[in-house]
Amino acid sequence: MKLTTVTMITLDGVLQGLGGAQEDHRGGFERGGWLRNASDDESRAALTEIYARADAFLFGRWTYDLFAGYWGTIQDPDDPFAGPLNRQPKYVASNTLSEATWPNTTVLSGDVAAAVRESKAKPGGDLQVHGSGALVRWLLANDLVDEMILFVCPVIVGQGSRLFPENGPDTALDLVGSRSTPNGVTIQTYRPTGRPQYASAGS
Repeated sequence: MKLTTVTMITLDGVLQGLGGAQEDHRGGFERGGWLRNASDDESRAALTEIYARADAFLFGRWTYDLFAGYWGTIQDPDDPFAGPLNRQPKYVASNTLSEATWPNTTVLSGDVAAAVRESKAKPGGDLQVHGSGALVRWLLANDLVDEMILFVCPVIVGQGSRLFPENGPDTALDLVGSRSTPNGVTIQTYRPTGRPQYASAGS
């Protein structure tokens, strides 16, 4: 399977609290719900297409609990998001979760990198990671990401957890797809290509 990360972010890189004001107050975050005015029919259709090609999902612990508490309660097989999420296998990377209550979930602990590689080696389409910022950064640092899809929303939130911190591993990317929606969301698809090449001052 191809490991694909799917992330909704603001123009200043924030991915925290996109869904609503009460979703995530970690770190004193008070500006949740920024996705509402940016989302439109075209961005929702694009996200629906992405979910439809998922053969499995991988989550970090916090996002897993959030999705399980919401999407796991929607028992509608035709829902474009709840349907795939409830139907397909789910993996959660956690050394603290002992038992998962969302059906069809496997907890990955211990050597998580080896477990992810084993999952990727299985036949199928996408092994998708939605949200899960800390996990996405870890997967990139361990060269486990095959494709990144960013939904960049035209809003500057000015606070909150960002997808990429000020300091972290560097990664070169190839842009393999880009489009914009009527509300100004840009949907960008990248493939990691290793370390960037840096020019010297005299070149």
